[in-house]
Amino acid sequence: MSTRLATGGRFTDRGKQIGFTFNGRRFTGFEGDTLASALLAGDQLLVGRSFKYHRPRGIVASGAEEPNALVGLGQGARFEPDQRATTTELFDGLVAESQNHWPSLAFDVGEINAKLARFLPAGFYYKTFLWPRSFWKYVYEPVIRQSAGLGKAPHPEVRDADRYEHFHAHTDVLIVGGGVAGLQAARNAAQAGVQVLLMEQAAHWGGRAPVDGGTIEGLAPEAWVAQTVAELEAMDNVRLRLRCMGAGVYDHGYALGYERVTDHRPGAQGPRHRLWRIRAKQIVTATGAIERPLSFAGNDVPGVMLASAVRDYVVNYGVAPGDRTVVVTNNDDAYRTAILLKQSGLDVPAILDARPMGGGALMQEARDLGIRVEPARGISKVLGGARVTGVAICDQAGGGSMLEEIACDAVAMSGGWSPVVHLWSHCGGKLTWDADGAFFRPDPSRAPTGADGRPFVIAAGSANGHLGLQEALACADGAGKAAVEALGRGFEESPVPKAESTAEAPLLPVWLMPQGARADLRMKAFLDYQNDVKVSDVQLAAREGYESVEHAKRYTTLGMATDQGKLSNINGLAILSDALGAPIPQTGTTTFRPPYTPISFGAIAGEARDAVFQPLRRTPMQDWHEANNAAWEIVGQWRRPYCYPRPGESRHAAVNREISATRESLGLLDASTLGKILVKGPDAGRFLDMMYTNMMSTLPVGKCRYGLMCNENGFLMDDGVVVRLSEDSWLCHTTSGGADHVHAHMEDWLQCEWWDWKVYTANLTEQYAQIAVVGPNARKLLEKLGGMDVAKEAMPFMTWADGRLADTPVRVYRISFSGELSYEIAVPANRGRAFWGKLLEAGAEWNITPYGTEALHVMRAEKGFIMIGDESDGTVIPQDLGLHWAISKKKEDFLGKRAQQRPDMARDGRWQLVGLETLDGSVLPDGAYAIAAGKNANGQRNTQGRVTSTYFSPTLNKGIAMGLVEHGPDRMGEVLSFTAETQDETRDELTTVEAKIVSPVFFDPKGEKQDV
Repeated sequence: MSTRLATGGRFTDRGKQIGFTFNGRRFTGFEGDTLASALLAGDQLLVGRSFKYHRPRGIVASGAEEPNALVGLGQGARFEPDQRATTTELFDGLVAESQNHWPSLAFDVGEINAKLARFLPAGFYYKTFLWPRSFWKYVYEPVIRQSAGLGKAPHPEVRDADRYEHFHAHTDVLIVGGGVAGLQAARNAAQAGVQVLLMEQAAHWGGRAPVDGGTIEGLAPEAWVAQTVAELEAMDNVRLRLRCMGAGVYDHGYALGYERVTDHRPGAQGPRHRLWRIRAKQIVTATGAIERPLSFAGNDVPGVMLASAVRDYVVNYGVAPGDRTVVVTNNDDAYRTAILLKQSGLDVPAILDARPMGGGALMQEARDLGIRVEPARGISKVLGGARVTGVAICDQAGGGSMLEEIACDAVAMSGGWSPVVHLWSHCGGKLTWDADGAFFRPDPSRAPTGADGRPFVIAAGSANGHLGLQEALACADGAGKAAVEALGRGFEESPVPKAESTAEAPLLPVWLMPQGARADLRMKAFLDYQNDVKVSDVQLAAREGYESVEHAKRYTTLGMATDQGKLSNINGLAILSDALGAPIPQTGTTTFRPPYTPISFGAIAGEARDAVFQPLRRTPMQDWHEANNAAWEIVGQWRRPYCYPRPGESRHAAVNREISATRESLGLLDASTLGKILVKGPDAGRFLDMMYTNMMSTLPVGKCRYGLMCNENGFLMDDGVVVRLSEDSWLCHTTSGGADHVHAHMEDWLQCEWWDWKVYTANLTEQYAQIAVVGPNARKLLEKLGGMDVAKEAMPFMTWADGRLADTPVRVYRISFSGELSYEIAVPANRGRAFWGKLLEAGAEWNITPYGTEALHVMRAEKGFIMIGDESDGTVIPQDLGLHWAISKKKEDFLGKRAQQRPDMARDGRWQLVGLETLDGSVLPDGAYAIAAGKNANGQRNTQGRVTSTYFSPTLNKGIAMGLVEHGPDRMGEVLSFTAETQDETRDELTTVEAKIVSPVFFDPKGEKQDV
């Protein structure tokens, strides 16, 4: 049985007992325990069930690589699923529950899947759920949905009680990993005077060295670690962070860190998790190595653990995973576990060493302690179900015939070590196969490179394949100095710390135990513990033609569990290589993607919740709108006035009043939310010609031009007025909700495709307040303010000018979105509110009326102007909207041009823009479909068009609408039936509204009112 030892545990404080519950059962542990160590101390070996076969699962590792011990942690507002027991620090009152079973962990109905395992091999779902077709909806899909997922999501109505934050940091050198290699690299870099950030995912510095033994500079590793940490803490240029995992490395020296700030102290001050967003000039990955399991039948039975994990629990927590532990290995490192167990008073019946000649000095030390060592032996199978009861041993060179049974309650296995190369690989670092160590290691000649083509990531220590203590320190020493040198800084030469550890005999690669295991044994030899991927599954994938490692991964789900293959990938690659008869390097590896271990959604969101989920953007006139009873409309991150209802006035009446006042006299609109993007540089005209469908490079200075912007698929994405400010400067107006997207779109093309073009862009949206002065008396108001000549001759339609109005610096655009005489006036944002007040004061004699977005929309629809998001929906091209005139025939290319020449874009019968008027003057429902004869293959009614915009026009005193209709412009005067807003569900016939196709320009078709 697993138990707490009488002494030991360098992390635990036995004077501080902690109570917690697991599946409702009360346990106790000590301060410093992890949930996993405390469960093992309480002889709780069974901690979960596997995903596919629901086999019993126990703790197999001691760190972030743990695939089995995933629990639901906490209750109510602090419940979080899929938390690793091995990295969860124990605290008083902790509540945990196991996952993936019903009705209980001990008795799981899903375990019947294990009995049916021969019928459920890899990829069975690709072959099973195809027929009969009727089963999919009523049988397959419900069963799959019920079985899918691991753990349960928090209740949707329960709010997370904790807070999270983002932290931005800039540093010269980022070092990920706080083992002896990371500490040595940090010390070298820090002594050179550069800024250093050192991160360690665990709660303690030192990594494995304090557990594995040896000496550094004559000190025990634990003492050397304490001394080095104290030295670093005394330096002002060093930041040290524990419980902070290096999650990912990206381009331009960008890295993510995930810090668990108060997980171990619920309710404490501060955020629960913190996401570090780091810019580093050089990154050192001292992330260590992970021990590999061995593949033998029953290697998933609770009580079978990694040999290094057994050592961790004994040394760090004073917990013995078993009273009688059989050690099975292909390398010398596992002997350390056997020796430690024996010295702790525990029984080690045998060490099974797959190597014919066994090990070196450590093997002799084990024999001197009286431990039985069996070279050239392996495990045929593990005995037991919910826990280990013994092992059947066999010749490693054979097929699995049992030579002997050995009674035991734990198995410590070691298949060698794999460097943690994830961060190195995230940003393009390549790997090379090390045949001596049987692992992939970073290839320094193909390191991740920055924008200057120089490497910016350096691997150190065992993460670079140097597993010996002295070799790891030497590598790390060089890594720290190399990082300083890459920064162009000098450093004082210093000797590498001298380390001593027991020499080890060479490893023998063992990917299957025994090497010729029978089929029945291979079907119980697990590679991926969580997803139940067996040796036989990978071999089946190879036989069925999945020769690519990426294809085999997806066919078998190898490495697709929450541990992302940290324990399974190398063994799986080796099995696939053997099945294909190809060397491992030729088979290759799967892709390493961030984050290194899962991070919480809370950390990703940070403070972005409630009021700051999407920060509210305010125009300079926002306070005035609020004081004047504005009804709000959400437009992107803005809140724009929909209308300004007076006391006792409905919104509909307010909109009609605002439209009539504007058309008859004078209106005022806060247009500050419109996007304003400056594009400047020698290649700016060339760039805008590619961005817009029409020519912008030929636009004269002082003029404005309406432009359409399409994405690379040819679909309309934005529109707006482009202004030429000078020979090399343009100002592009965009929709309110599209400014950020359009700016990002521009930068994407500039940075990724036309990186050598000399163009600069800046989003100036919030630098200016912009006010539209609209109506027959608009010019009179501006003339009253004084300071500029705004007459038609001085400022024709679609021109602009800088000047002063009412002693305020302004830029006036002579443009119109309403069809009326209109001026849009831009002023510095800090002058916007005052200028708005001056306009209201001066315009009182003309009954100046502020109007909102709905009046704006109605007036633009009366003029037949399109609205992005209404007339366009991501499937519409300019030609559908009758905007052929805005597509240049002179340009060789623009974004979307080739896409618009595809057959579907040019086909006859596309829905095109028309105006619609109901026969009875009513308002068509928004989004209503025009019904066509017949039904389609799915039994749905055929349609021939839809309504895109629909309003009541007080100017015309009737309902008007715009829509897209098949062959619409060719069908003027034709009457169509549109679906009504309310339908009688008891009748098969649809209730319809009849509307006539008309011109989309309902008001002032010649444009006489706007050009006066």
